[in-house]
Amino acid sequence: QVQLVEAGGGLVQVGASLRLSCVASGRTCSNCALGWFRQAPGKEREFVAAISRNGVNVYYLDSVKGRFTIARDNAENTVYLQMDSLKPEDTAVYYCAGRPTSLGYSIWRKADEYTYWGQGTQVAVSS
Repeated sequence: QVQLVEAGGGLVQVGASLRLSCVASGRTCSNCALGWFRQAPGKEREFVAAISRNGVNVYYLDSVKGRFTIARDNAENTVYLQMDSLKPEDTAVYYCAGRPTSLGYSIWRKADEYTYWGQGTQVAVSS
């Protein structure tokens, strides 16, 4: 079983940066495609970013393109989400997710396509 643990959230002002990390423990998730999702109060969980198993392909929610960067370090069993130029609408609980796959280049954008989930880390952006 894989456990995912997020860290790095916090309260920041508009325009600030945060880097979220998600470490896989238990069994490795190096054979996983990985993703970040977020859920704001009263809203559905939404896709933010995803990275393929081999790290070659990435995909972003339109509203975060150019501001967020997803990356992975398989040696450290960690996926990162670098968030720059934060806006109040980025306020949410952020979750990382993993999907075991044999497909090196594929990415997934739907929450129900992922197997493993972290407990979430809160990001709040104040204006």
